[in-house]
Amino acid sequence: MKVAGIAGLRELAGTTLGPTEWFEITQDQVNTFADATGDHQWIHTDPERAATGPFRGTIAHGYLTLSLIIPLWTDLLEIDDIAMAVNYGLDRLRFPAPVPVGGKVRLTAHVATVDELNEKSVQLTVDFTMELEGSGKPAVAAQALYRYYA
Repeated sequence: MKVAGIAGLRELAGTTLGPTEWFEITQDQVNTFADATGDHQWIHTDPERAATGPFRGTIAHGYLTLSLIIPLWTDLLEIDDIAMAVNYGLDRLRFPAPVPVGGKVRLTAHVATVDELNEKSVQLTVDFTMELEGSGKPAVAAQALYRYYA
């Protein structure tokens, strides 16, 4: 969806966007994330050992899966005529299902509220669900806050 500036954002309250296309998680992505964060736990980075572990293979870090909200959110919503967007934080976050390497995820977003900060800025409260293909549980359930400035 494409909206025009702060006025367009104001109209999004109650709107559900998505889902996105499926996005596959690769071992290279997991390894790069492990290098960036220093989290080299074997359930993420050692396919041989992980094959005999509780998940029968390597899994993505929960925070890697969470970080995918950023590019997938921009696939769902394009905003023209804003000066700046800020990820203001999270109110809720859960990782109900582990994401196996080779698994696919996609994002749906529900804009719960749009709150006025002032005449040139708003805060969106967005409920995100990161679906995991073939799973009855989502990979991520999060409520995020975004601030947009004209």
